[in-house]
Amino acid sequence: MNRIAESELIINPDGSIYHLNLLPEDIATTIITVGDPDRVGSVSKYFDTIELKKAKREFVTHTGTLRGKRISVISTGIGTDNIDIVFNELDALVNVDFSSRTVKEKFTALDIVRIGTSGSIQSDIPVDSFLISEYAIGFDSLLHFYESDHVLQTEYSDAFLQQTNWSSRKSEPYVVKGDQKLIDQLASERTVLGFTATNVGFYGPQSRKIRLNVQDEQLNDKLATFSHNNKKITNLEMETAGIYGLANLLGHRSASMNAIIANRPLGEFIKTPKETVDELIQYTLGKLV
Repeated sequence: MNRIAESELIINPDGSIYHLNLLPEDIATTIITVGDPDRVGSVSKYFDTIELKKAKREFVTHTGTLRGKRISVISTGIGTDNIDIVFNELDALVNVDFSSRTVKEKFTALDIVRIGTSGSIQSDIPVDSFLISEYAIGFDSLLHFYESDHVLQTEYSDAFLQQTNWSSRKSEPYVVKGDQKLIDQLASERTVLGFTATNVGFYGPQSRKIRLNVQDEQLNDKLATFSHNNKKITNLEMETAGIYGLANLLGHRSASMNAIIANRPLGEFIKTPKETVDELIQYTLGKLV
């Protein structure tokens, strides 16, 4: 086994991994990710026991048990750049021997579920919906920095490029799929399946205008009218494509649970976002245990 250099895998003096500040024994094999560090406690308050609380920068981790199942919840912050940090470091915690700096012979697969908020771009997906991302299209360039062709759904990205007249100045979109078994486990009559667009920003990339003009005034309309194999893009957020891409590449299982708090074509924003997110947290925990 090749030894991983100190510059590539950075381990803190206390033996924890660089950004997350976690030791290998600190995490469970079932992990919930949330964007907002304050939402970590909103999840862990439902645990029966909490054995660990750690925080560094925007990365807050609680590990505990619920009905005998060990679960970790970790905040990622916003965006796929943070997803790159979190997923590589979570994988290293379970699949790299820190003492020898070599990849372990026995692979450990993680179940990773995102619980987050999102805006619908289809008028028939109302606020207060729970949407599970079956597919995700990324408008960042994260997956293009890895050897990723074998996990990309190029049929969908090719169709998207053709239908939207995508600007060559923007990153080439990529499409990835969530883990079907995990999606099936989380699905019910309360949920809808979606095709999620992961954007690189909240304002211009999602066609919001305050003082700056956007490059493509019709972008959201193009996203909403895209269709391939009877799949339509349903919602906008900022992490799912990176989560699905890296989980696929690293051999982990992932699913993204979205609380729909805005409906963009109807101009609606939910009046009780915290209550809806809390309901989604309880729903997801119930499906995982």
